[in-house]
Amino acid sequence: MFGVRQLGRSKRQKRFTQSLSGPYDVVFNPKTSLSSSKLSTLSHSQQLFDETPQQGLSRNNHLLFEFSRNDQNKEALNLFLGLRRSGSPTDGSSLSCVLKVCGCLFDRIVGKQVHCQCIKCGFVEDVSVGTSLVDMYMKTESVEDGEIVFDEMRVKNVVSWTSLLAGYRQNGLNEQALKLFSQMQLEGIKPNPFTFAAVLGGLAADGAVEKGVQVHTMVIKSGLDSTIFVGNSMVNMYSKSLMVSDAKAVFDSMENRNAVSWNSMIAGFVTNGLDLEAFELFYRMRLEGVKLTQTIFATVIKLCANIKEMSFAKQLHCQVIKNGSDFDLNIKTALMVAYSKCSEIDDAFKLFCMMHGVQNVVSWTAIISGYVQNGRTDRAMNLFCQMRREGVRPNHFTYSTILTANAAVSPSQIHALVVKTNYENSPSVGTALSDSYSKIGNANEAAKIFELIDEKDIVAWSAMLSGYAQMGDIEGAVKIFLQLAKEGVEPNEFTFSSVLNACAAPTASVEQGKQFHACSIKSGFSNALCVSSALVTMYAKRGNIESANEVFKRQVDRDLVSWNSMISGYAQHGCGKKSLKIFEEMRSKNLELDGITFIGVISACTHAGLVNEGQRYFDLMVEDYHIVPTMEHYSCMVDLYSRAGMLVKAMDLINRMPFPAGATIWRTLLAACRVHLNVQLGELAAEKLISLQPQDSAAYVLLSNIYATAGNWQERAKVRKLMDMKKVKKEAGYSWIEVKNKTFSFMAGDLSHPQSDRIYLKLEELSIRLKDAGYYPDTKYVLHDVEEEHKEVILSQHSERLAIAFGLIATPPGTPIQIVKNLRVCGDCHTVIKLISKIEGRDIVVRDSNRFHHFKGGSCSCGDYW
Repeated sequence: MFGVRQLGRSKRQKRFTQSLSGPYDVVFNPKTSLSSSKLSTLSHSQQLFDETPQQGLSRNNHLLFEFSRNDQNKEALNLFLGLRRSGSPTDGSSLSCVLKVCGCLFDRIVGKQVHCQCIKCGFVEDVSVGTSLVDMYMKTESVEDGEIVFDEMRVKNVVSWTSLLAGYRQNGLNEQALKLFSQMQLEGIKPNPFTFAAVLGGLAADGAVEKGVQVHTMVIKSGLDSTIFVGNSMVNMYSKSLMVSDAKAVFDSMENRNAVSWNSMIAGFVTNGLDLEAFELFYRMRLEGVKLTQTIFATVIKLCANIKEMSFAKQLHCQVIKNGSDFDLNIKTALMVAYSKCSEIDDAFKLFCMMHGVQNVVSWTAIISGYVQNGRTDRAMNLFCQMRREGVRPNHFTYSTILTANAAVSPSQIHALVVKTNYENSPSVGTALSDSYSKIGNANEAAKIFELIDEKDIVAWSAMLSGYAQMGDIEGAVKIFLQLAKEGVEPNEFTFSSVLNACAAPTASVEQGKQFHACSIKSGFSNALCVSSALVTMYAKRGNIESANEVFKRQVDRDLVSWNSMISGYAQHGCGKKSLKIFEEMRSKNLELDGITFIGVISACTHAGLVNEGQRYFDLMVEDYHIVPTMEHYSCMVDLYSRAGMLVKAMDLINRMPFPAGATIWRTLLAACRVHLNVQLGELAAEKLISLQPQDSAAYVLLSNIYATAGNWQERAKVRKLMDMKKVKKEAGYSWIEVKNKTFSFMAGDLSHPQSDRIYLKLEELSIRLKDAGYYPDTKYVLHDVEEEHKEVILSQHSERLAIAFGLIATPPGTPIQIVKNLRVCGDCHTVIKLISKIEGRDIVVRDSNRFHHFKGGSCSCGDYW
């Protein structure tokens, strides 16, 4: 079943033998032997020694064992040193006991001195002494020394084998443990319950459940399945392997259980996300009168944190104090996490302060994480700095946590600390650092960090992919996905969610999103909540609202992202009533609503011209759901009033806002002034916008257009001159169309396309057919002081018309056409596209800077209101 460990002498054995001479000849110097414990003998142990100076060996060993059994390891070692100084006799039992004590104290120096004494006294051949030596070296992380002692033992019993096997397990060398387990069976050594417990622990850590099942079979054949701690190990192994039903079957079959059994099963439920089942088992445990241990308290408090059950966590806190367990560091840390996750961060900090003097890196990381989770990133950063000032060294969890506090943290500063403390190659730290650089748009640095990660797990790959998606770099995201597939890494649901989010970008290929959807189906992840929600968002943003709705309807479970995506999707596509229907369905089911939900709802009212409904939903948000309006909510309301021509009301709302209006609000008002030709208010909005964003071309262009529409060419020229003085560049208008998996872009009057001749011939043909259909150019949309005839030519060569003309000649008749424009589509082009959809018999979807327009049979989904 497993490989075989090859034993034998080597050069390292000779070096080890030599190391036991020299400095270790002078044995038991009190000043060197107990440097870690400072020889703090308690008065009780000294009294026992003083009362029995002449007692025999049996009495001395009894005292040693008593100290050891009661975890008074320092006292036991002091007693042993006293016995040696007084010349009292020791035997193999004495030495075995003190070696165990050295292992518990993690004191390899004293352990080696005892080893030297074992050799001098001739006890090294004693199987119990040899076994204790193996155990001591493994517990002090001296794996090679433990192996050498084991190899030199002439007689070994099952305890000897189990000590080495458990040592491998403790040091994370699970593969060696499994090989040793195989060899001991080949040599006819029958495993005992401790052997099985150690092997099962290693299998649980490695997730090697198939081998675990084989060991389970051996346990049954050996008749040890009724042993409590073997059963506990099997429960733990199955739980960590995500086979919680098998873990529960083992638990239920146990005739006898202890507190560890119950805790293992409860922890198994928590690990597998079965919080309700964990609570039910805890209740059952209480009914059976099982004593609550510190470990159980910590597990159940963590469970409360997971489901944000603050009231029960407080009850447990009271019970902890009554039981006297409130001094346990693990319990205090678990309580701190529970308070943090339930938004009681101030109470969490009080607990943290009560831990003064015993605060370790775990408790520091927990409180820093709590402040990050509660949005108080500045405080988190201050605590991180204080932690370092107090000499507590951050670990990989600390770095990973503080790097998520993006607003308060400079990735480059944390990066420098990471390099100094040698955590740069850590998968978790590297992933967090790469993600942090991605969030500030530094793709190059993010990619460099990603490449430095030693062992890239799927989390690292998914984070890098997500980073490219956040930056709108679809090419980089797809490249990463293909690279991980090439390297044999299996994508998970989060990988697919990230790449689908990348495919929602305006510049992404429509077909790419469909292909990744197909991949997610093949991989069995299409029904995962994060994937299906990403699919809804992707299809809605890529102009296919029908497919978005199909995915939405098929979702077994829906999260807030799914509902919000569908509401916003319908809003962007001009389906205001459908958007509001989805919202009312949410309300009828008493589902959670947030600020983003209402942004989608008010936007739906805006695009559909439902002013009264929009106002009602805004009031509902504030008065019934107690959601404080943000700048984005006010921007939506200004847009709602402005599009409807209610500019005075929009201005009144801006004046009543609890904070100064931002650039988005003034840009929205200015655009409305352009549509409704309000020169005076447009000048005010432009002035405000320029003061906030002096290099934003929108303010100058919109004001220039207002003057041009009003025929005030002199003022228009002044604005253009101001742009030149400030070196502000106007954003060029582009339109994109995807044909046969290739994206083609066009500018107004573009002649760069290889098929330009055919495109312009198609435009001429369309011009004749459009006039026959009653079309007459609306030249007010040409904001240049030129002849009327030239204005008509300018209109006919707008970028969206070139893209549509190319789509008509490059795709089969009847094929839907979809284009994207980076600016608002002009009114004349909107009229033309409606007529083209009718005379060509094509469905045409245009996504401009404001919304989607679905043209079909001569009409548009916006109802000419945009």
